[in-house]
Amino acid sequence: MTMRDPEQTIGNLIDHQNTSFIGAVDADGFPEIKAMLPPREREGIRTFYFTTNTSSMRVAHYRAHPQACIYFVDRRFFRGVMLKGTMEVLEDAATKERIWREGDTTYYSLGITDPDYCVLRFTAQTGRYYTNFNSEDFAVE
Repeated sequence: MTMRDPEQTIGNLIDHQNTSFIGAVDADGFPEIKAMLPPREREGIRTFYFTTNTSSMRVAHYRAHPQACIYFVDRRFFRGVMLKGTMEVLEDAATKERIWREGDTTYYSLGITDPDYCVLRFTAQTGRYYTNFNSEDFAVE
């Protein structure tokens, strides 16, 4: 099995999911997974932007250990993709403004300048795609 167009295949899978899973390394070196809303933006299958609380445990983990993974699953067809790479915590005004959406005050009551609002930028290096009882590793360009 070789995907003809990984970016299109993986991108379509990602765009149709309403849940993302992000993985971090905790202070003791153990992996941790968390369900999240879908990414706010993505650039191909390499760069993804999520919103989260600056005070969250996961943000502390990414600051200490940027190694990360994200996972998307299509439960209907039992296929999924894991992307491995690094996660950065961004707090600059330009990125926060770009990623902000109407209704975000539900999570960040002080608005776009809320100190508890930050953006996670994930940059993929490699991936593993599972479909039809087969897995395939690929590099992310």
